[in-house]
Amino acid sequence: MGKFVIRKTDTGYVFNLKATNGEVIATSQVYSSEQACIGGIESVMANADAHVEDQTVKDFETLTHPKYEVYLDRAGEFRFRLRARNGENIAVSEGYTTKANCLNGISSIGKNAAEAEIVRE
Repeated sequence: MGKFVIRKTDTGYVFNLKATNGEVIATSQVYSSEQACIGGIESVMANADAHVEDQTVKDFETLTHPKYEVYLDRAGEFRFRLRARNGENIAVSEGYTTKANCLNGISSIGKNAAEAEIVRE
């Protein structure tokens, strides 16, 4: 089972969703309070099964929120971001060398987020 790890930073609170093996699947934005950070976690849990919009293909179909957006970053790596119903980013991924690995990261959120415990670092 995965876990959400909340960490205090100099400017607020962030969370990482970690898989059972300890690897970071997704990272949040910086929240101004721990309670807001927990709200972000709850949003990931609620939207973990969102559909995927693949922005790496020509003439991709724009989907409604909530959704995962798969895209290429400036370094040419595949990344995803999870957007809530209101369009806000709630979690982003690391860079992946292949689209298949990026899609596996999205799948891992679906497998880990719903039952993940929340811990504080």
